[in-house]
Amino acid sequence: MFVEERIYTLQPGKVPAFLKLYQEEGLAIQTRILPAMVGYYTTEIGTLNQIVHMWAYEDLKQRADYRAKMQADPGWQAYAPKVQALVQHQETRILVPAPFFAAKLEAMMKAAKSVG
Repeated sequence: MFVEERIYTLQPGKVPAFLKLYQEEGLAIQTRILPAMVGYYTTEIGTLNQIVHMWAYEDLKQRADYRAKMQADPGWQAYAPKVQALVQHQETRILVPAPFFAAKLEAMMKAAKSVG
């Protein structure tokens, strides 16, 4: 089990437009397809104009399968170019939970499955 951290650095001043577009179009698609959103954030101190979102997966195969399903979704295909125009840089990191947090992450994933 791991968390994927995705960091998007946007063009200066584009965070509100990105968030509005994501809330109106992208959020429903991602939360319908991907297994568990751990968090969705904007930066206030440090590097600005960033969106940070985190998704939990059981393994890399599950991640690849769900991301392929999302990429094939017609709604996502229509949405993605709109936000890509706002993004300057993307970064992805795979985070492995500390032993004392793994059980909590697993419980979060189970709770997300029961809601979805």
